[in-house]
Amino acid sequence: MRIATWNVNSITARLPRLLAWLESSGTDVLCLQETKCTAEQFPADALREAGYESAVNANGRWNGVALLSRVGLSDIVLGLPDGPAYETAQEPRAISATCGPVRLWSVYVPNGREVAHEHYAYKLRWLEALRKAVAADAAGPAPFAVLGDFNVAPTDEDVWDAALFEGATHVTPAEREALAALRAEGLSDVMPRPLKYDRPYTFWDYRELRFPKNKGMRIDLVYGNAAFTAAVGDSYVDREERKGKGASDHAPVVVDLDL
Repeated sequence: MRIATWNVNSITARLPRLLAWLESSGTDVLCLQETKCTAEQFPADALREAGYESAVNANGRWNGVALLSRVGLSDIVLGLPDGPAYETAQEPRAISATCGPVRLWSVYVPNGREVAHEHYAYKLRWLEALRKAVAADAAGPAPFAVLGDFNVAPTDEDVWDAALFEGATHVTPAEREALAALRAEGLSDVMPRPLKYDRPYTFWDYRELRFPKNKGMRIDLVYGNAAFTAAVGDSYVDREERKGKGASDHAPVVVDLDL
């Protein structure tokens, strides 16, 4: 079973590449982030023709998450239970479902913007709500994973130059402690297993030729419970999908399970 996560940075802009990638990669379940469309605008018909059911949590602004599956899609939960609001509304940043033998969450963690910004405090509250929401499934016997764009680099090795990020979001102790608290619920980072190349970044900004220079960050993560990680046969970042015209600024992260 092949599971992947990908921040597509607008599913409308990326649809041709997405459909081609689904066909070439043989992915069974894909967690999407930053769809940037309403639920009504989501291209469910095109994806259905490609063999995938869709579950969507989106409102047309800068967020939006989805799950695509060709192995079943049931017990869908839209949103983060008891999740915090930002500017009086809960943003569409989480969706969960059972896909075949596994339970999955697709999450798009708030960016945080700047450490002094309210969005940063919101980010920490959101991560704590996520920890509480997944605790029961993480501790359970069935394969379970949380996948998505976490907007946090877990270690200094996950950014191209840690010194350049000093005092900025994505690398602060509080953000990393929030990830550690999430893992403490019984989850493990399945990447990299094994390394396909040095420093498997997942995000490269469009500016300053950062992708050709490999000035990236590893912020797209897969956290699985014991049953999930025990089944992992391989995992990798599909760096090739970051190349060429019309690419997202994120690359897909792929995990193969022996179930």
